[in-house]
Amino acid sequence: MTGAGYRKLGKNSAQRKALLRNQVTNLLYYGKITTTETRAKEVKRIAEKLITLAIKEKDNYEEVEVTAKVPRKTSQGKREKTVVNGKKVTVYDEVKKTIRKDKPSRLNARRRMLAYLYPVTEAPKDGRKKRSMSKKVDMPAKLFDEVAVKYAGRNGGYTRMIKIGMRKGDAAPMVILELV
Repeated sequence: MTGAGYRKLGKNSAQRKALLRNQVTNLLYYGKITTTETRAKEVKRIAEKLITLAIKEKDNYEEVEVTAKVPRKTSQGKREKTVVNGKKVTVYDEVKKTIRKDKPSRLNARRRMLAYLYPVTEAPKDGRKKRSMSKKVDMPAKLFDEVAVKYAGRNGGYTRMIKIGMRKGDAAPMVILELV
């Protein structure tokens, strides 16, 4: 076996990187993907590194109290307005909030995750008003808060490959790659 350090998967580097990013993002978001065995082995390497990074940095933050301006709402849920110097201006209330502020190493880990993972948009379950009701998923937050907590006591081995036989078209060995 030639030692390139990774499998080329019959694709040029841009296509290969896009394929792996997409599959790793889907694995971490859904918890399970079906793919070929060779692709699964590459996805597994990358996903396990990201999960390990999340586990190392999951508790590396500090709670900070900040004051934020929040628009005052009417009983109908619309912003309350007042007239100041002939202009309609929104009325704001100051609210104290407690937020999690990442320490530098966790911020670096978050940025490394964002550099690799694709953005995920969650559509509403009913399927109506897709554009206005959809929301972006913070994948690093999901990794830190859900996945890292789940695997905190483990030293590696966060994924499992289950062989499901050959693909019908080209007889490529197929597997289900899932988070344990």
